[in-house]
Amino acid sequence: MSNVETHPSELICESTSGAAAVEVLAPRDVPLGGPRAMTVRRTLPQRQRSLIGAWCFADHYGPDDVSVTGGMDVAPHPHTGLQTASWLFSGEIEHRDSLGVHALVRPGELNLMTAGHGICHSEVSTPGTTVLHGVQLWIALPDAHRDAPRDFQHHVPEAVALDGATARVFLGTVAGATSPVRTFTPLLGAELVLDPGARLALDVDPAFEHGVLVDVGAVELGGTPLTGGALGYVGLGATTLHLVNTGAAAARVVLLGGEPLGEDLVMWWNFVGRSHEEVALFREQWQAGSERFGRVEGYPGDRLPAPPLPGGRLRPRGNPPRG
Repeated sequence: MSNVETHPSELICESTSGAAAVEVLAPRDVPLGGPRAMTVRRTLPQRQRSLIGAWCFADHYGPDDVSVTGGMDVAPHPHTGLQTASWLFSGEIEHRDSLGVHALVRPGELNLMTAGHGICHSEVSTPGTTVLHGVQLWIALPDAHRDAPRDFQHHVPEAVALDGATARVFLGTVAGATSPVRTFTPLLGAELVLDPGARLALDVDPAFEHGVLVDVGAVELGGTPLTGGALGYVGLGATTLHLVNTGAAAARVVLLGGEPLGEDLVMWWNFVGRSHEEVALFREQWQAGSERFGRVEGYPGDRLPAPPLPGGRLRPRGNPPRG
């Protein structure tokens, strides 16, 4: 998915560890598009925290009745220095990219696109979709691999039964399941569905920092309530995450994790770079139709123009310092 804000914030993201206590990141509403814009709830990046491992962007959307909202129609747009992870709970999205991939994003199926040196893609909800609901996640590539070639991976994880819960592990390893999908840094991504009243003690890697994004229901993470699309952050050192569904219906969360990236990033619009000058060059190349990004075939419309750069240099904004 594109960040189609007309005045996107500029960010330099510093990967730093945090305390073991749960930090609650509240979402902010961001409209994607014009008068019938689809609104997403964004928890990463923000002033309070920019990264969880190499996860650098998290948009949570729906459930949206597409007959009212118009659904998703994101024209071809560029990316650099990142991977996009698409995960749906309901609905279907048609994906086209400049690698030549034409694929459908469906519930419970991971589509992972690698931008690396540069790619462009479009995303459109299909005509048969009535309710669109899911998350769009970005993963920053480490410096050694940020010019990696374009790539696309698809994976359908099997459901793993836990005590009072079900897990679908789409990246990394947790709950005895391992995803075969390749990543450039150690990462974790999983969907967890908790039965009403369930208490889940989930063993995790203490070298990872973790985030729990609530989709539906009321959940406690380490005794801290998380509701309304909030994301709970736990820093390095935790060996177990304690999750409780405090509601009368099933709850669903997305678990993210990873080793701290340890690199400063400049994020602006749909680009991840390392300096103001580099991001400005990416924008210039996109506007000029550079082969860095290639072309999307089959999308019935024009590509997205890049918004103007903000006045002055891109400013630093990152995680809080270590406590």
